[in-house]
Amino acid sequence: MEPVIDAVDRQLIDLLRANGRASYAELARQVGLSAPAVHERVGKLEAAGTITGYRAVVDPAALGLDVTALVGVIESDSVDDTGVEAALRAMPEVEDCWRVAGSEAFVLKVRVTDIPALESAINALNRIEGVARTRTTVVLSTKWEGRHG
Repeated sequence: MEPVIDAVDRQLIDLLRANGRASYAELARQVGLSAPAVHERVGKLEAAGTITGYRAVVDPAALGLDVTALVGVIESDSVDDTGVEAALRAMPEVEDCWRVAGSEAFVLKVRVTDIPALESAINALNRIEGVARTRTTVVLSTKWEGRHG
């Protein structure tokens, strides 16, 4: 049975998506509950798998990752998806991976230091067994990432 998400849970989720480091006291103040009640609700959302984790959002440029590209992966006609997926997961340049409908099997968000590094990553993608070809879109600028960007 799916967990029931009420309006307060939805508000807590939105607040945590905006600031995963918010204290229970701060969350409680914003939703009108006690801190222990918020702690219990957040714990239930975590236990149910609704909240799957917390992470630091880092400026890619601060890490020297100045080039972002979206890469569509077109698979060969007869291919084992799990092998392709495992190879994609092993590439540190691949930040996000989505399985999609359409001519492409996967869309990847790739972050690298520069254009030669992007060329190298694309070459590596094209060498994966089961990848027929790729289609790359280079990001010129990022207006926002994530819903609260």
